Amino acid sequence: MEYPENFQKLIDCFKRLTGVGSKSAERMAYDVLNMSSEDIQDFIESLTGTLQLKHCTICGNLSEEDCCSICSDTHRDHTTICVVHYPKDVFAIEKLNEYHGTYHVLNGAIAPSKQKTEEDINYASLIQRVEKENIQEIILATNLTVEGEITAMFIANQLKKYPIKITRLAHGLPMGAQLDYADEMTLFKAFSNRKEI
Repeated sequence: MEYPENFQKLIDCFKRLTGVGSKSAERMAYDVLNMSSEDIQDFIESLTGTLQLKHCTICGNLSEEDCCSICSDTHRDHTTICVVHYPKDVFAIEKLNEYHGTYHVLNGAIAPSKQKTEEDINYASLIQRVEKENIQEIILATNLTVEGEITAMFIANQLKKYPIKITRLAHGLPMGAQLDYADEMTLFKAFSNRKEI
C-alpha cells in the first residue's frame, strides 16, 4: 500500500534534508499531520519566509537586506575579519559574545576530492575587502577538517602579500581528552600550539 500522494511528497521533502533518512522523514511527516492548523500555517509561513533570505553583499552572511546587521553595525571593529565556512558558524561565534569584529562567510570549502576550488567559495570578495578596506587582522576560523585546513592554508598563502596580521583559532586537545584517543591531526595541532607556562 502506498501513501497518499501529498503525504508522500511531504516525506520526500523531508528526505532532502541533510542526515534525514526514510524513517525519520516519515516520522516528521506524521508529526506535521498531528499539528494544529495554526502550527501548520506557521510552518508554511516560515518556509516561505526563507525565500526572502539572501547573502550579505559584503560578507556573505545570511540577511534579509543587502547588507547584514553585523556589517552595518558601526560599533563593530571593521578592521578585523573572522573567516568562516557557513552562516551557522557566525551565529555560533556570536553566541559567545566575545568577538566584536566582522565576518567573511565562504559558503563552502576547498575540497579537491569533490572538485571544489577557490572559485566555488566566496573568496574573491575577501581579497577585495582586504584591498579596499582598512583591514588589520584576518582570523581564519575554518573547520578543523581536511577541507578546512586546505582552505585556511590557501587563504593564508594568498594574504601573505598584504600588510595584515593573519591568525588561526587555537585548537588541540580539549579538556578531559585522553592522548591515546586523540587523532593524529589533533595531537599535531596540540603540539604546534603549545604555550610556555
